[in-house]
Amino acid sequence: MDKKWWTLIAVCTGIFMLLLDVTIVIVAQPAIETGLHAGLSDVQWTLDAYALTLAGLLLTSGVLADRYGRKLLFSIGLVIFTLGSLLCGLAVNPLMLIVSRSVQGVGGAAMFATSWQRSAGRGASARKTSWDGRARCCPPPKRSRRPRGVCAARSRASSRPSRRDGSARGPPFRGRGWASRSPAHAEA
Repeated sequence: MDKKWWTLIAVCTGIFMLLLDVTIVIVAQPAIETGLHAGLSDVQWTLDAYALTLAGLLLTSGVLADRYGRKLLFSIGLVIFTLGSLLCGLAVNPLMLIVSRSVQGVGGAAMFATSWQRSAGRGASARKTSWDGRARCCPPPKRSRRPRGVCAARSRASSRPSRRDGSARGPPFRGRGWASRSPAHAEA
């Protein structure tokens, strides 16, 4: 198999882990509450710690990737994210889980900021030249269809609702799934 396909597989697997991680924690909220004796605010911070650090460091990670290389930053991000996941699994109290989720967010930001350029085979040197007079922020359409399609399928698979009625997987809300949270379903 060609080297570019191995790169695509590695990037898609990494980003699949990032997107799946958010879904898993949402589903695991009741287990977190009972297992760690966490309150509602602790569980909320468990979700928010990841999202805040990822969003806060996304642009900084992009600048660091331009400066030091996308492959290096993606690899470092993958290691940090994996260590954060290990720490989450070893958490003995809500504070340790929140800090571990923040570590995951740091690694996730590094991986997310470099994922599209890595999957499309774009680096800092390729961006300097142009294929039709414009800067190469994206590959030419003929070369970009398949990698972007694979990455779109990866994103969809990790965030797909699991039931046929479109409701998300997780504990039932008033016995009818997550879809019953909206006012239209509450009266039914």
